[in-house]
Amino acid sequence: MSAPSTLRWWADGEVFFAGALDRLTEADLDRPSLLAGWPRRSVIAHVARNADALGNLLTWARTGEETPMYPSPEARDAAIADTASLAAHELVADCRAAGQRLAAAIGGLPDTAWAAVVRTAQGRSVPAAEVPWMRCREVWVHGVDLDAGAGFAAVPDDVLAALIDDVLRAWHRRGEAPDVTLAAGSHRWGTGRLTVTGRLADLAAWVTGRSPGADRLQVDGAPPLLPPWL
Repeated sequence: MSAPSTLRWWADGEVFFAGALDRLTEADLDRPSLLAGWPRRSVIAHVARNADALGNLLTWARTGEETPMYPSPEARDAAIADTASLAAHELVADCRAAGQRLAAAIGGLPDTAWAAVVRTAQGRSVPAAEVPWMRCREVWVHGVDLDAGAGFAAVPDDVLAALIDDVLRAWHRRGEAPDVTLAAGSHRWGTGRLTVTGRLADLAAWVTGRSPGADRLQVDGAPPLLPPWL
């Protein structure tokens, strides 16, 4: 089964995202999010369809029948666009219902199914036990993206550290890790020649592409251009 800490982070992240959603008015949904090029309603639509996509992976784990997250990248984009076009109350209700469906799927997955190997939208083969973390990062980061009064400083330190771990693993898998060392208190990542120091929240915002970082981080040289996270 997924680690208890991950399940707790995921459950808390769902509450965090729901709280951000509650603070937005209908007019707010059509305004930009902190994610470049995405209005808030597109972020909400993405989070809704992500819940159903991860539910597909749990169906795969439970039944043994291959059930991809999305039929294709084009189908994923079309589903997000269709959801984003809903009336405001329908969009919010859809997002809440999708999250509840995923919570029921996580809560009902047999213990033996957590070890089943499934495939992410990026083509990685992972155990189903990774699904709660995959959702955890979505709700925490996109809850910040909604720009509803809670930034990365509101995310627990252990989740921030896990997010930075996740970003660095993604870079290394693709052979794109920059030549940097990241440091925040007792936390340290990488062995690069350029050291970047700051608070966990500011490092997480920078490596996930949510902040240029220059005004909040200490860098012993010119800040590098970072590759994308996902």
